[in-house]
Amino acid sequence: MKVRKCVITAAGWGTRFLPITRSQPKEMLPLLDRPLIQYAVEEAVQAGAAEVVMVTSAGKDAIKEYFGPHRRLESFLRRKGEAALLDEMQAVSHLVLISYVHQEEQLGLGHAILTAREMVGDEPFAVILPDDIIDSEVPVLKSMIEVSGKYGAGVLAAERVSDEDTRRYGIIKAEKVADKLYRVLDLVEKPGPAAAPSRLGIVGRYVLTPQIFDVLQVTPPGVGGEIQVTDALRLLLKKQALYAYEFEGIRHDTGTPLGWLKANISLALKRPDLAPGLKAYLKKLL
Repeated sequence: MKVRKCVITAAGWGTRFLPITRSQPKEMLPLLDRPLIQYAVEEAVQAGAAEVVMVTSAGKDAIKEYFGPHRRLESFLRRKGEAALLDEMQAVSHLVLISYVHQEEQLGLGHAILTAREMVGDEPFAVILPDDIIDSEVPVLKSMIEVSGKYGAGVLAAERVSDEDTRRYGIIKAEKVADKLYRVLDLVEKPGPAAAPSRLGIVGRYVLTPQIFDVLQVTPPGVGGEIQVTDALRLLLKKQALYAYEFEGIRHDTGTPLGWLKANISLALKRPDLAPGLKAYLKKLL
């Protein structure tokens, strides 16, 4: 399947970061020198997406402003002779074509994806949850799109989770078909460890067929009273094959303050300009 569009969901309240998210979208929190949302957009571009559909909500204007042109800043940098920095800033607003769709109510990930239906149209598409920053040699979404093209089916990103964490994820019942690749036999949303069919949890990357929209339209609210994409995929599984890709890399859950802090430290320790000073500071601090 050829995937040209990527939906990025950025409509949540960000309650775990209150009070800062009263006025600052969670997706605009800095991860080193870029906002979280930029990592998602860049991964979509690296995976070959020609268009990003950004699902936002009230109070998220900063996202659209960030990816738009900033004439005053560019003029200032031009006057200062900061050519390299000027090029970098202009590149942000030329990363990819971005369309925006407004989610009126936060009714779950499934509902957020359904909101993008008109923008996506009748073609396969990808989904990125920007909370999940995945540090990998090859962009995970790119690998998933390659798997999707080979098998002609939807693909989920999967990661092994602990017994105590099964309640935080959609869990896959799977049949292994190749190294790191599984045929999905069933899915369960946030089960306890005893009810979980495996320890393969679904994380924030999807490649989906357009038929998911019709299924989401009739999917009843599930866990938390929200429309769960896991429930919709379970229904779609009766008609279509679905695969799970156990990616290689380190996933950072930046949806919590601790996870966000860990991600900053982990990525900073890989930066030649930051690592020496940070290592010295951490050694002194600890």
